[in-house]
Order: sequence, then C-alpha cells, then structure tokens
Amino acid sequence: MAGPKLIKERVPTPEVPVEERVKSFVEVNLGYDFVSAVKEAERCLQCNPAPCIQGCPVHINIPGFIKALRENAESPEEAVKNALRIIWDDNTLPAITGRVCPQEEQCEAPCVMGKAGEPINIGKLERFVADYARKHGIEKELLKEFTSTENGVKGKVAVVGSGPAGLTCAGELAKMGYKVTIFEALHKPGGVLVYGIPEFRLPKEILDREIAKLKELGVEIKLDHIVGKTVTLEELLEEYDAVFIGTGAGTPKLLNIPGILLDRIYTSNEFLTRINLMKAYKFPEYDEPISIGKKTIVIGAGNTAMDAARSALRMGSEVTIAYRRGREDMTARIEEIKHAEEEGVKFEFFLNPVEFIGDENGKVKAVKFEKMRPLEERDAKGKRKIVGTGEYITLEADTVIIAIGLEPNKIISEEATGLKTNPDGTLVVDENLMTSIPGVFAGGDAIRGEATVILAMGDGKKAAKAIDEYIQKKRLPA
Repeated sequence: MAGPKLIKERVPTPEVPVEERVKSFVEVNLGYDFVSAVKEAERCLQCNPAPCIQGCPVHINIPGFIKALRENAESPEEAVKNALRIIWDDNTLPAITGRVCPQEEQCEAPCVMGKAGEPINIGKLERFVADYARKHGIEKELLKEFTSTENGVKGKVAVVGSGPAGLTCAGELAKMGYKVTIFEALHKPGGVLVYGIPEFRLPKEILDREIAKLKELGVEIKLDHIVGKTVTLEELLEEYDAVFIGTGAGTPKLLNIPGILLDRIYTSNEFLTRINLMKAYKFPEYDEPISIGKKTIVIGAGNTAMDAARSALRMGSEVTIAYRRGREDMTARIEEIKHAEEEGVKFEFFLNPVEFIGDENGKVKAVKFEKMRPLEERDAKGKRKIVGTGEYITLEADTVIIAIGLEPNKIISEEATGLKTNPDGTLVVDENLMTSIPGVFAGGDAIRGEATVILAMGDGKKAAKAIDEYIQKKRLPA
C-alpha cells in the first residue's frame, strides 16, 4: 500500500505588496492563517530521530509541536495550545525566533523534506503558533502552567542585559522557580531586538508582549541600570546567588580611512537605534531624530546592513549597498536580500571603501572605492580571498551607513577585577559558560562576538541550567 503523496512545495505566506510596504514600517510577511498552517504542517514526515531538532540551538521538539498542530485540526484552540506548550518547554520567545531566526541555516537546513523538495517552513509555523495563541488568549491561559510556585523560590539571580541571551536565561530560570531581576542599561528592554531590528521584521508590539510574558512569569526588569556604573558586579554578587552577563555586542567597528569624521556618516548601530528606539519610523508623528539625504550608501552585507538599507529607503533615500566581496559571500538571510531587492535597494560588489569625500560644509558627498578581485583561494570562513586591483571608482552619497560588525562593550570587564577577557573583548567562559569569577556566567554576543539571536538564546538556556546546578550544589551541606 502506497504512503501519502509527498507535497514538495511549501504553502506560501502572503506579504504586503512592495508599493505599500516601502512607504511604511509595517511588517512585510503576514504569516499563516490556521488552515494554511495545518496544510504546511501536514507536509512534515515526522522523522525519528529528527535532524531538525539537532539543527535548532535551543532544541525545540519541532516534530512534536507540528504533530500537535495537525492532530487537532478540527479544534484550532486545542491544536495551538498543545503546540505552544511543547515549544515553551524549550523556547519562551517563539514569536521572536519565528521571525528573526536564520531557520534556513539551522533547523530547516537538515530537514529531510528538503532533499525531495522544499524543507518544512518551520519558522513560519512557530511564528503562527505564537501569534495565534496571543490573539486568542491561549498564551495567557497556558502561562498559569509555567508559573507554579508550589516549591517556593529556589534562589535569586541577576541577569545583566535584556537582549535575547538575557531574556532567555531569565525566562528559563523563572520557570525553574528562581526570583530573577534583569538589569538593562537603556530605557526600554529588549537589547538588539528593540534597538537593532526594524518594525518591518519584528514589530515592537510583538516584542513588548514577549517581554511582558516574562514579567508574568515573575521576572523583574530594572531599566536605566548600567552594571559597572550604576551598580557594580561585586554589589550584585553580594545580593544574588549568581549573575548572568548577556550584554551583547554593542560597540560598532569603524573604518579607519580618511573622511570618517564627516557629517552624515553613521554606524549602523547609531542609525538603527535612532530609527527603532527613538521612533524615527513613526515620522511625522514623532520628530525625525536623524538627518538623511537623497542618496545613501550602506557598507556591509549582513542582516544589519539590510535592515539599515531598507530603513533608509523607507525614510525617502535612494539606497545602494556596497560590499567588498561577491554576492555569494553575503551573510544576510536570503529572505532579507530578496526583500531589499524587491524594494529597490541597489547592490554593488567587489568595492572596498578607501576614502569619504566631503563638501565645503563638512558633509559627506561621495565615497571612493577600490575595485577588488576574487581569488580561488579561500579563507578560514570558506569565503574567497580578495585583492585590490589598483582601480578606483567614486559613488555619490550624502549619507553613509557603516555596517561592518560589532564588538562587545567593555564597561563590565573594565570595572570588574578578575573578569578575564579574550583579545577581542569577549568574556572568557568554561564549558558551563561560567566566567573567571565564580557564580558569574555569560552568553550570547558577550562571549561570541556578533552572532545570531537564536545562538544567544541557546547560550541563555544553557547558562540557566548551569546556574541552577551551581546554586543547588553550593547549598548542599559540606
């Protein structure tokens, strides 16, 4: 007897038309409805063992939540509730990860269906479950199952930073029964999720709700607290059983070339912070806290470069992304590159900036590039090495955004005696993510350098388990 017919193509998700989305910061992808989500879920082969689970940094039971979704297709609320319960066992922030994870490189990459056709659209299914649960009150009902305090408070933990690593660590510890306090330097929680990712990829209302969910789990968030200045690490250790550092990588890398101090040259960090955190995306409802010209050049080719380019375009500028390598070496997600191209962002490859040229008023007016040539030899990351050709080209630009990477900030490491760091500023940790100071753990970009949201969340989850083991072991009688 023949098995069910394989459906090779994904069920597509609708998107806001290009001509509409370039005029605003509305979310581009509209996601699945229940019928289309179930239809996509039915494509899953329910592999055992499941390679998709191993591809996920937080090891969500992907076949499990997909099975729950399609097994109760006649009862949407029951299906979503069961699916969300399974997801929450491993990931308390699915509305975020379903939107910003590079699923195509992680859980979807080893999907067996991908060998016969297109892999299961795991990210969009995860997002659907989270969104449907929020809109229909299922999330609030399910939270009661995860907020049991029958066994009392197990201990107190301080989390430094409210980015993806910190939020995940806090959520996992709260579910275990710990009293958790997050210390955030900015006036809004979320870290890179709030200041670095635009509305069209991660709406602020979604992020706010995910963070509110942690508060319902009992997590306290103290804003405007710079650990290392407002409060020291030593003071935290006096009050808390353990500390987790998830301060991310918030220090932008700069280009050491002539003209770097000209006006209207921004780092992507400053540009996106002004757009996202200072609400330039709501202009003219809010005064626009950024000056942008008619022609913008973005230097870089990662997700941050795409976010900056697409934001500048929505602010009314003509945008070109300039990258010193070729298209195949771009690190941005395929979906983000596709959206950028659809919206009118132009791409120039094998151009390395060598000088910013200014006008008589001290504003940038052009960028001089050297043309690069690729070699067959590859570097440690598998990218083709490039060399200069000695040929130059100048492109007009009255705004430049530098998006070539970020490094960890050093406020805590400079303040805390005994906190060891690597030459690049990342914190030194052991296999359990404990730093050189007993009881102080770290994860995310603070130990990796600039990486993905989901890798930071994986560190947060691993650290929470290690913190629990550390505290319980410390309390055992000698």
